[in-house]
Amino acid sequence: MLDFLAQNYGSIIVGTALIAILALAAVKMVRDKRSGKGGCGGNCAECHGCAHSSKGANDRSR
Repeated sequence: MLDFLAQNYGSIIVGTALIAILALAAVKMVRDKRSGKGGCGGNCAECHGCAHSSKGANDRSR
């Protein structure tokens, strides 16, 4: 077991760092969503599926 860790410590460190970065990004996305900073900027003129438009979210005819 220790031999495996010694031979692969670089990959283990990089993999752990990537998992940590992904976890931090997910936490930030959840916090932003809860505080109302979601992905929608409210610019319905540029959005083809925005729920804020007067035609409805399912109208794709624009």
